Amino acid sequence: MSENLNLIDTFAEFKEFKNIERESLMRILEDIFKQMLQRKYGADAHIDVIVNVDKGDVEFQRWLEIVEDGQITNESTQIELSKAVKIEPDFEVGEELFETIRLQNFGRRDIVAMRQSLVAKITEYEKELVYQKYDKKTGEIINGTVTQAWRKDVTFIDDDGVEFILPKTEQIPRDYYKKGDTVRAVILKVTPKTNEAPLIIASRIAPLFLERLMEEEIPEIEDGLISIRNIVRLPGERAKVAVEAYDDRIDPVGSCVGMKGVRIHGIVRELREENIDIIHYTTNANLYITRALSPAKITALEVNESNKTAIAYMKADQISLAIGKNGTNIKLANKLTGYEIDITRENALGEEDIVLQEFADEIDQWIIDTLKKIGCDTGKSVLELSREELIRRTDLEEETIDEVIRIIKEEFEK
Repeated sequence: MSENLNLIDTFAEFKEFKNIERESLMRILEDIFKQMLQRKYGADAHIDVIVNVDKGDVEFQRWLEIVEDGQITNESTQIELSKAVKIEPDFEVGEELFETIRLQNFGRRDIVAMRQSLVAKITEYEKELVYQKYDKKTGEIINGTVTQAWRKDVTFIDDDGVEFILPKTEQIPRDYYKKGDTVRAVILKVTPKTNEAPLIIASRIAPLFLERLMEEEIPEIEDGLISIRNIVRLPGERAKVAVEAYDDRIDPVGSCVGMKGVRIHGIVRELREENIDIIHYTTNANLYITRALSPAKITALEVNESNKTAIAYMKADQISLAIGKNGTNIKLANKLTGYEIDITRENALGEEDIVLQEFADEIDQWIIDTLKKIGCDTGKSVLELSREELIRRTDLEEETIDEVIRIIKEEFEK
């Protein structure tokens, strides 16, 4: 019967499943076969299912109690003596009869139903295994090969053929992938799906991805000699990492960077040339903020620990460094330290200046706030920058900048 052959062929296929242990596979197969046999012979039937996973075959055995003729109370578990002796003349009442059930005893519908149950049960079990395996791997780096590169999402598979999704929102802005490319990312989350395979989301912008890369590249972190205290990122642009060594003889910053930057360069390349600032962590707020604003040099610092704010005073040529391109440096310093840092120009001794807030009657507050974000918190700090530089940094309208300059100049000319 072709259906019988199809069932055995299907069964033989399952012994090749990589992710299912032999014992688990046997248990699933036994349950499926036993359910089918009990539907045919009754729920009380005594049935043994012998599965040979290695050969890809199966045997069914049924046990019946021999009773006097006319004394059967349960046809699923008993057989009359007159019928039993036809099989073996020496049988007596009270003994058990062993019967081998063959696939040929089943009809086409039984075989098809059994095959469908096998496919569904094994597939469901494998999905559950995938979920459990990768849910435990959340936060770990995964390497894969791109199978599809859509406009928004990228799908890739690992060595086991398991599929991952790298959404556009989890990609570094300069990421670009095509089919066949290798991709590295961190497993962000695993979501079980009822009728489909688990949805495994990967990320390349999560701070955890940078942390895992550093663990791979820097032995002292892997060995626990250096601890990563905090990571903040503007993916593809800049990152700041606070590190601490448990041994005073270890330079945590130098160890992370490596000789001639060899350790950090590989990570920078993986992150599409994202600049990484390694900062020596300290519980001293003044020192921590000073380090976080690197590469800018601070002249003086006022820290208010109660409301987590700080004012950093520095020379005019250091302000642009402290703020960074598009404000990246100051944004990351704020996130890293947990302080709202205000950059203020250091006034030359005896030089008169006017705090920008004093112009609030003539300049809208949102414009003043925009100027403060680029380090211009006094009138002279605004005038020190060219008209073109002010427009470029603030992204304000030309007419607005012209009006601000006019107002400030008139005040100093009084």
